[in-house]
Parts: sequence; structure tokens; C-alpha cells
Amino acid sequence: MATPLEILKQKQSEAIERLAAKVSDSTIKVNVGMATCEIAAGSRNVMAVFRDAIDSGEIEGVVLSQKGCAGRCYLEPTVEIFIPGKTPYKYGKVDAERAKEIIQRHLKNGEVIQEWLI
Repeated sequence: MATPLEILKQKQSEAIERLAAKVSDSTIKVNVGMATCEIAAGSRNVMAVFRDAIDSGEIEGVVLSQKGCAGRCYLEPTVEIFIPGKTPYKYGKVDAERAKEIIQRHLKNGEVIQEWLI
């Protein structure tokens, strides 16, 4: 019989596989939380940073989307990064400056910013 931790790890693995299948093409997806609570926390500025980077050609092959409430108001604004074949990541407490760092370090250089992950 599997332990609760083994069951949890299996479910986590299955969830990651499902997410990876959703982004199986070569497109990088960035989701910015845009629920009312996230907008109040400043997510419009975060969305604008990502939109400007895409529009200017600073980052290519990226689809920018909005996402709804995740129920973690204390961590807002949040940003999810989906890169095909890689683990999805979610950053918390993202402001415009952090968004610029995420673009430079994670999207352009492949460096996951561990201390901002949730």
C-alpha cells in the first residue's frame, strides 16, 4: 500500500504531465493573474511589462494570457510560466521590477528565480 507522500508525489507527477501536454507545442505561455484582487495588487503593471517585452521583440514565441483568482491574495500578483518540456513555475508578489527580472533571467536566460516561487 502506498504511503500518503507517495500518493501525493504520484498526483504531482500526473499534474505536471497534464500541464506539459497542454503546452506541448513550442510556444512559451505566460499567465498573469488578472482577477479583481490581483488588479488591486498591481497586476495591470505586471501585464504591461510582459506585453511591452513581447511587442518590442525583446522576447519571442511567448503567448501572454490572463488567469483568474487562485485564492492566494497574500501572494498577488502572480505569474505562471509554462515552457514546453519543462516544469511549470508560479511566481508570487510580482511587481513591474520583478516582471522585468523574470523576463531577463527566466525567459531569456533559463534561470528559475527560486526565492520568488510559490
